Amino acid sequence: MSKGKTKIKYSVQTTLIFIFSAFLAVNIGMMNIYPTTSARDIVFMAKQDSMLGQATVMTASLSALEKLSPEGVEQVMALIGAGDYARVVVSDRDGIVLYDSRPYGGLVGRQQTFDVLSRALEGQAVFSSRYTGSTFESCAAAPVISYGATIGGVYLSEEDSTQAALINSIQTRMRSISCVVGAVGLAVVIIFSKALTRRLRELVKGMRIVREGNYDYRIPTRGGDEVRELSEEFNDMTGRLQSTEELRRRFVSDASHELRTPLASIRLLSDSVVQNQNMDENTMREFVTDIGSEAERLQRLTEKLLHLTRMDSVVAVERVMVNMKQVAQRTIHLLDPLAKEREVSIRADFAEDCVIRTTEDELYQIIFNLAENAIKYNRRGGEVSLRLRREGEEAVLTVEDTGIGIPAADAPYIFDRFYRVDKARSRAHGGSGLGLSIVRDTVIANGGRIAMEAREPVGTRFTVRFPICVAPEQGEEA
Repeated sequence: MSKGKTKIKYSVQTTLIFIFSAFLAVNIGMMNIYPTTSARDIVFMAKQDSMLGQATVMTASLSALEKLSPEGVEQVMALIGAGDYARVVVSDRDGIVLYDSRPYGGLVGRQQTFDVLSRALEGQAVFSSRYTGSTFESCAAAPVISYGATIGGVYLSEEDSTQAALINSIQTRMRSISCVVGAVGLAVVIIFSKALTRRLRELVKGMRIVREGNYDYRIPTRGGDEVRELSEEFNDMTGRLQSTEELRRRFVSDASHELRTPLASIRLLSDSVVQNQNMDENTMREFVTDIGSEAERLQRLTEKLLHLTRMDSVVAVERVMVNMKQVAQRTIHLLDPLAKEREVSIRADFAEDCVIRTTEDELYQIIFNLAENAIKYNRRGGEVSLRLRREGEEAVLTVEDTGIGIPAADAPYIFDRFYRVDKARSRAHGGSGLGLSIVRDTVIANGGRIAMEAREPVGTRFTVRFPICVAPEQGEEA
């Protein structure tokens, strides 16, 4: 029963659009705020320098008077002028207005109410400005000092709509540019996200197709980004799955065929015994012996299949240091009766210093299969040569025979499961086509390598290489 699919709450496209929109909004906000803020600050600084400078000029001129009076201040201001300021006010040290540039001098003779002018009478030069959106309202005040004492103050104010209009123009243009950039950026991210999610949907579609068992399906690869890399990895994985599935089907087919043959023979022989009531004792013994032989063949095949299954399951095996010479000698001793029966001589040359990390059973399986094949598929009066030597940091086992050899066309497939060079002759020798496959898998599992080559003038040579395992005490001496 398949698990329910997880419902997608937030699509990749929606997430990308949301993230980009947030990023775009922040940048547009900065584009609108920073330039106008900087422009206002520049205007403020320019006005501060200008107005305070002008106030300083006025106070310097007024400080020449011993005492501020409406008539004296009027004369001085008439000489230096009020400039373009909206209002110029001069007061004495008590805050009484002595001069007002407004028509008719509306504040003359009154107590001034300007905060900045009150602070100026305390001896400070003060500036203040405010941007209302339509104008800059600025004012400045400075004390009039004569002989180290404050005798009055000067107040300047202006309203600048020209600079404000310029700032507003900048803001309007920035808003227009922001809207265009935002619209274009949003359109680009929508197009990009659709293209990206379309490729991701193709990948998901491919996964569903492959999950249904169609391993021929491949995803088109486009672009040069991570999605292309992901698609290539998916296609590679699908190809491997296809190869694995083909191997599995062939393995099941071959295993079924191999198991069916001895079972059919047993069934045929047993039926013959049951149906033939007048069978003599010798014939019956022969039939029973054949049944036993087929049963042994079936047992051997089953054991090899179980061994392959255990290896495929990648079960952890505790490996120890094993002396290859000892295992090889014991294996040759066990195969000696078979060699004598086949009239095959065995030559062995085993070096002492070949210690590897493995298990005795696995090493025995390797040597036994290679040596047994060399004996079985040899000619009468032939020879099998086993040699063990050390080459650098590797232990090298060579098994040679003077037998029938392996055709060049069959060489690439000899380690495949159930593959036989001569099927009829292999079955006659009890072969199942699994021995060399088991050897190859076992060698690789122990970090080794195996190779096969034709031997001149006749025969076959198998070479197995394992990394040497140095004992701790040997390593310390070295």
